[in-house]
Amino acid sequence: MAVDVLEKSGPVTKKPKWIRVKLPTGKKYTQLRGLVDKYDLHTICTSGSCPNMGECWGEGTATFMILGNICTRSCGFCGVKTGRPESVDWAEPEKVARSIKIMGIKHAVLTSVDRDDLKDMGSIIWAETVNAVRRMNPQTTLETLIPDFQGIERHLDRILEVAPEVISHNMETVKRLTREVRIQAKYERSLGVLEYLKHNGANRTKSGIMLGLGETETEVIETLEDLRTAKVDVVTIGQYLQPSKKHLPVKQFITPDQFKKYEEIGLEMGFRHVESGALVRSSYKAHKHIN
Repeated sequence: MAVDVLEKSGPVTKKPKWIRVKLPTGKKYTQLRGLVDKYDLHTICTSGSCPNMGECWGEGTATFMILGNICTRSCGFCGVKTGRPESVDWAEPEKVARSIKIMGIKHAVLTSVDRDDLKDMGSIIWAETVNAVRRMNPQTTLETLIPDFQGIERHLDRILEVAPEVISHNMETVKRLTREVRIQAKYERSLGVLEYLKHNGANRTKSGIMLGLGETETEVIETLEDLRTAKVDVVTIGQYLQPSKKHLPVKQFITPDQFKKYEEIGLEMGFRHVESGALVRSSYKAHKHIN
């Protein structure tokens, strides 16, 4: 099968016609953009130039990053800065909750950098942020897109205790490429995190992978099978795009037909939701994943 040998090819540079980012439009987007600029609110949607920002904001969904913007890990795919993070801002939970209230967000996704420098890996701020959002925005539903917390159960328990509607942790890539793509992460540890969360009461679990790093179709299917074995409910599958020349190159652009095939395979496996497409990102259509 041709797709199973594509990892041998070199990097590609020309984007195909189906990789087209739509400019965000619409009344709701314009309104929220005005609030973000007026109150200097921070969302991953804007700072990450998400291709789905207009669509998500139009549906009342937005993503917020906590614990700063400097990560202790240096993943080969990620555009977030790596280095020594700043001190924890203990007022951040209230700031995030206030931003969600000002924007009138119906469904919020919370994510963060990795904070391996902290004894609690940042899990306390995570829990306090969920609680603050709930106090200030009782009608807002939540997804927490968490790091692996090095697989330490007491940190994962803090997330379970505040019971967000969805708990998400991304595998990012297939097993063979994990060491190259996620240098300080481990494939089995991430699977273990997802399995632990589900086994210990998570209402809905979710994970995501990106394609185009040299993985084969067989490896993608094996990863989906591993996620189902871990009882993951929702999976997102998107195209990797190189943030800069310093990051891993794109080995291939996955066709729309191939993305559709993975969606069908995932649904046949029993996932409740499968979002699969070139511009799909972790938070894409996140509001639908709580139902």
